[in-house]
Amino acid sequence: MLRIAKISTSDIHERMRELDWNAARAFCTTADAGSLSAAARKLGLTQPTMSRQVAALEAGLGVSLFERVGKRLVLTDSGRGLLEHARTMAAAADAMALAAEGKSQDVTGRVVISATDAFAAYLLPEIIGHIRELAPQMTLVVVATDSISDLRRREADIAIRHVRPTEPELIARLAVEMTAHFYAAETWVASNGLPRTVADIGKVDLLGFEPVERFVEHLSNAGITVTADQCRIVSANSVALWEMTRRGLGVGMMLRECAEGMPGLVQLLPDLPGTPVPVWLVTHRELHTSKRVRLVFDAIAEQLSRRSTGGGARQPIRTNSMPSS
Repeated sequence: MLRIAKISTSDIHERMRELDWNAARAFCTTADAGSLSAAARKLGLTQPTMSRQVAALEAGLGVSLFERVGKRLVLTDSGRGLLEHARTMAAAADAMALAAEGKSQDVTGRVVISATDAFAAYLLPEIIGHIRELAPQMTLVVVATDSISDLRRREADIAIRHVRPTEPELIARLAVEMTAHFYAAETWVASNGLPRTVADIGKVDLLGFEPVERFVEHLSNAGITVTADQCRIVSANSVALWEMTRRGLGVGMMLRECAEGMPGLVQLLPDLPGTPVPVWLVTHRELHTSKRVRLVFDAIAEQLSRRSTGGGARQPIRTNSMPSS
């Protein structure tokens, strides 16, 4: 980054009054992400744009904010001293943007929806198609991530989460409670036989979610005893695990609402109660009054409710009827 001669504190304060708020946000995001490329992805910008914004901030302040250590950008002493001031500026800009967006009655423009990878791949497409019919001029941006998007920083306008938010400035609605069950491919069942009891699940190859220790603990709390050694294939990506389940690489846990649309799967131990998976729709209270955000929010809630009550189109899925005792 730029190496510029030191200037006085009073000069820095004077220059900060004249700064572009976008540059302040770029500075904060780069400091958090540790690289320009990661910060650019987080803000939906290109790396050259991020680089220009940070360089312009350094030039405007007359100080060097970062130094490169290996592949990471690390704050200089000047950068650390200015970071909290920049965070305050970025937060003020975000608050103003939220307030302005909340007053918008326009149904054109962008609405950013954040959801887990599996939800985005298997459940959102049908819902997005419905929203497109309601508002064809709207641009819908789907962010597929297992990380919780920061709605206060406008990383998303609407987040689909599986945990209830605790932030007081967020509005949340429990849209539906889905269930997760054990599934295997028909080819896997043909080669390995059909598990007849819960104890049989403790003997099969499981496709486990990372971190596997938490996955095993989660099943244990539901009364299903498995070990980490059973999980020979592990991933934090649900789509990858589910695709490997479909290809017969082992037994996986899947949302029933997703598995219903996948041919060639067998639900194992159907008498076993499914693991509840709540689906929360979350938005910022300032955005909830935006016409386009509210339209998308309500449409997602309505479509999820229809699916949970059997109103959505579904394909039948094979189940085995063996007892789960």
